[in-house]
This record gives sequence, C-alpha cells and structure tokens, in this order.
Amino acid sequence: MIALLPATTATAAPYCGITWGSLTKSAPMAGTGTLTNIRSGRHDCYDRLVFDVSGNPRGYHVSYVNTMREDPTGRVIPLRGGAKLSVTVHAPAYDSAGRPTYRYSNRNELVNVTGYRTFRQVAWAGSFEGLTTVGLGVRARLPFRVFTLPGRVVVDVAHLW
Repeated sequence: MIALLPATTATAAPYCGITWGSLTKSAPMAGTGTLTNIRSGRHDCYDRLVFDVSGNPRGYHVSYVNTMREDPTGRVIPLRGGAKLSVTVHAPAYDSAGRPTYRYSNRNELVNVTGYRTFRQVAWAGSFEGLTTVGLGVRARLPFRVFTLPGRVVVDVAHLW
C-alpha cells in the first residue's frame, strides 16, 4: 500500500527576515539641521549609509534610478555597480551664510566601501536649495529601507533578496 501525502507549497523565508522591498521611500520635510558627515558600516545582512545632521533630520527621498544626475546641473554621475540609488536628504551641506557644513576630499568616493558586500560607490551629487543628494552604487537592485534617528538619516541595503 502506498501512502499519499498532501502536496505542500515550499516558501523560502525572507533573507535575514528582511521584507523591505525596492520601491521609492520618502518622508516629508520636518525639523531643521545641516549635513555634517556621511559614513558607512557593514552588517551581517545589509550595508548601511548614515547621514549625520545637526539638529533633527528634515526628511528624505530615496529611489533607484537609471541615471544618476548632479543637482542642479543635470550632469551624469557614473557609479560602479549594477544599480544606482539616488539618496536625497532634506538637509543642506551649508549653513545660512553659505559656509560648508560637510566637506569631502573626493566627490567620487565620499566614503570607502571597499570590501562591502552590496555597496560599490558613494558619490557626491550636490547640495542645492536645502537638499543634499548622493549617488549610491550598489551590486544589484536589492531591498532597502530608510529611517531617521535623532541627528541622522539611515539607509540600509540588503545583501540579498
């Protein structure tokens, strides 16, 4: 006699429990502050980009784009990687007198992401009319999340789907 077992559907658990998706994420402007630093970090399941802001973050807009462009010129910014994230933080990189509050030594390599699993490059795309934009080159179009903490905007990009 042969026993018949009910058919089951196998579903894979999300990678590290990540359910973020890859669609645009944004938060409205609120608070005040200027950009003071950009830094990165590696975690077991994702790479992280952090925008330090004096005061409270004022919002953000992060999305995958086909072409990364400089604000306000529209100049194309080449990025390494299979996908490009445009990251705009609602905080200028200058104070009310126009003095820089964030300085970089190389606009094409804002932070060193050598050896990261997902990040390939972080490049300056401009700070104009109270917004600061960077291009984030990533290995592929992967899930990401964005959130704010006191004094910072955080972008995490998963290593896998």
